[in-house]
Amino acid sequence: MAEQTHVLFVEDDDVIREATQLALERVGFAVTAMPDGLSGLEAFRADRPDIALLDVMVPGLDGVSLCRRIRDESTVPVIMLSARADAIDVVLGLEAGADDYVTKPFDGAVLVARIRAVLRRFGHASGGARQEESAAPADGGVLTFGELEIDTDGMEVRRSGRPVALTPTEMRLLLEFSAAPGTVLSRDKLLERVWDYGWGGDTRVVDVHVQRLRTKIGQDRIETVRGFGYKLRA
Repeated sequence: MAEQTHVLFVEDDDVIREATQLALERVGFAVTAMPDGLSGLEAFRADRPDIALLDVMVPGLDGVSLCRRIRDESTVPVIMLSARADAIDVVLGLEAGADDYVTKPFDGAVLVARIRAVLRRFGHASGGARQEESAAPADGGVLTFGELEIDTDGMEVRRSGRPVALTPTEMRLLLEFSAAPGTVLSRDKLLERVWDYGWGGDTRVVDVHVQRLRTKIGQDRIETVRGFGYKLRA
């Protein structure tokens, strides 16, 4: 029997927490639900879930701070949940290391679809069962762009000979750029290829991840082409 994908869900509203947990378990996920950030952090360290769903406004340790603590210890995917689509909430969550966000109130089917999209990017199966190995890039080898080296077989990145720690989402974003150096990739195209969105998504997710990637591989390595998107300098 395939091992279930384990979801950590941190939400202080009892009704939302219980209803969402039931909805996720119904489609095959194993769920640990916690009412506050501190208990969520303890559960994360004890259980090491496959994905974390964190409400922004939870007591004890807010969702953004909890995301930072998780990101300090792990590259596990994180989806932020917020009652507002306010730009500050969105950007703070993404800058803290979240891979995506969902605005409340949300439809259960939409949340499940977003979770599955993130899990596919991280090498898990699209349902509640885990996949043992992720797919390898089609073209192997080491790509070099100035001081930047990308090992597409080992999924490692070095800058001036030093290892660069990237989250899986950042790595997939960099692989998209490196597959077509000098080619402008639109935000919508990156949402489709990296975030697996078959529908329109928030392009702020792309912008914040590009900024995070730039701080790690060099600010001038990815160029903004105004009105069109981004490209990797060859």
